[in-house]
Amino acid sequence: MPDERPGEPEDFDRPPPFFPYDESTPVPEGPVDYGEPVLVQVSGVYAAQSGDQVQRFVLLTDDERRLPIVIGPFEATAISLALEGTQPDRPLTHDLVKSMLERLECSIDRVVIDDLWGSTYYAKVYLRQGDEELEIDSRPSDAIALAVRFDANIYVADGIMEQGNN
Repeated sequence: MPDERPGEPEDFDRPPPFFPYDESTPVPEGPVDYGEPVLVQVSGVYAAQSGDQVQRFVLLTDDERRLPIVIGPFEATAISLALEGTQPDRPLTHDLVKSMLERLECSIDRVVIDDLWGSTYYAKVYLRQGDEELEIDSRPSDAIALAVRFDANIYVADGIMEQGNN
């Protein structure tokens, strides 16, 4: 009996089908090095309308370059409320996570947007609990929403900032 489980991918060199690629998309040979992380600030959350479609994005800047990242409407609200210092009547999910982390005596040390696959950005949240640091994979929008609540630094890999300005 083979050791393979049903439904597992056979080709580990190609991303699973939930990635927005077809067979013509080249797959990198190995990890892409986007360079050193640079400190950025959230410039704001914006919306652009095209016909009946509204696209929301968070704009990050290092004072020289700008990086727009498309986000969902709920994440746009979560980031905007935190930037404005507005507290909703009931906690949003990111407020709940903040409360949970604080009760566990954890804080967010920093957020790093360090990878890009097509037009999808990837981020990591670095938690600090005492002397221990934990790295958690995250969507950039959620990582930013948490960073703003914790007043944590946000970093973007230099190469990703460059690609955002091409």
